[in-house]
Amino acid sequence: MSHTTEWKTRTYLFEEDGTTKVRVELDTGTNRLTGHGTARCNPEDKDVPEIGDELATARALEDLAARLKQTAHRDMAAVGAGPRPDSLTPYGVWMDGAEAG
Repeated sequence: MSHTTEWKTRTYLFEEDGTTKVRVELDTGTNRLTGHGTARCNPEDKDVPEIGDELATARALEDLAARLKQTAHRDMAAVGAGPRPDSLTPYGVWMDGAEAG
């Protein structure tokens, strides 16, 4: 089965007084998820806004990834592919990279 789709993301960065906040929005066409991240510059460090942008964005993407994975697990459970107590594979044949190895 061939499948092609496009998911859209938007990243919003806000910086004020040495704190960077990021919101990443994912629109899959059928679902919308949002991840958040924050980074603060240590007052003793040189203020380099790009570093705060990178770190806060990475944290927002990690948060978004966790939310997306939770959504996938709920969807799998809804179609009967939930965790199996008698299996080393947590969700049938759908495995994370770490479990595949």
